[in-house]
Amino acid sequence: MSWLDPEPFLRGTAWRDGDRPVRADPADRARLPWDVAERAALPIGVRVEFRAEPGTTAVDLRYRAAVPADGDELRSLRHAFALWSGGRCVGEVFAKPAARGEVRLRLPPGGGEFTVHLPEAQAPVVRALRGVGGALSPAPRRPRWLVQGDSITEGWWATRPAHAWPAAAGRTLGVDPVNLGYAGGARGELVLAEHLARLPGELLTLAFGTNCWDRAPATPEWLYATVRAYVAVIRRGHPRTPLLVVSPVLRPAAEHTRNAVGATLTELRRAMERAVRDLAADDPRLALLPGRPLLGPEHLADGLHPDDAGHARLAEAVAGALRRYA
Repeated sequence: MSWLDPEPFLRGTAWRDGDRPVRADPADRARLPWDVAERAALPIGVRVEFRAEPGTTAVDLRYRAAVPADGDELRSLRHAFALWSGGRCVGEVFAKPAARGEVRLRLPPGGGEFTVHLPEAQAPVVRALRGVGGALSPAPRRPRWLVQGDSITEGWWATRPAHAWPAAAGRTLGVDPVNLGYAGGARGELVLAEHLARLPGELLTLAFGTNCWDRAPATPEWLYATVRAYVAVIRRGHPRTPLLVVSPVLRPAAEHTRNAVGATLTELRRAMERAVRDLAADDPRLALLPGRPLLGPEHLADGLHPDDAGHARLAEAVAGALRRYA
């Protein structure tokens, strides 16, 4: 079979910078904090979704990626390409980092609909794909779910991209999750709210606040005002789109410890939740999911980021909340 243009098969994409999927508007890069711009260059959550006709035995992917320098600890980290179907992983292929590479994923017999979750390190770009033994066609488009947050949303400590909570909740809801999580970011940067306002989507979720305790220390009063401003900016572009706000999940070291400006995470969480509730009184398409009850200490891999079980619990809670009101 001939090689196909990957563009119609890609899902989870936000913006393009040339042929690279990126997660912030490249035309507005100069206003981004450096750490957000760095994380936005990684194709977190980008997937290849296709239908294979019966008789198709495999899918080939051509890609390019950055190669870590000699001595970089990531030099020996292999790229994992995971094949999913029917809500479960049905195969994986591992490849060494390469400037230009090609992998083949074997398909179960009978054809059907499949998702390939791509590796996220070294910013791989799919250049082409083809079916082996049969034809491929793009999977149907699903409603786009824009999910903005921090490293927890980005999927840190999930063992595979497919286990990050936005990916897992997206499968449950049958939507196309667009992961706009930025490790170290999501500190109330209004430029990101402007980006989100310009990006088409049928569902919206915000999940941030923990980095407002230490990374950019905030007071409850500042966070209350910032959440109100953030939602107001988003509503310029999405006046009636269902918007779910998830307040910070458990962070034991921060719950009752005061940051550099005297606030605990518990106080910051309450301020964030109060801002959402106040806004929701006049915005029936805005809802709150309190984050504190969602995880216990046993679900945290490092005291901050959830493990796979924690990501699964978050996915279940967020999917349930979106079903109830959206």
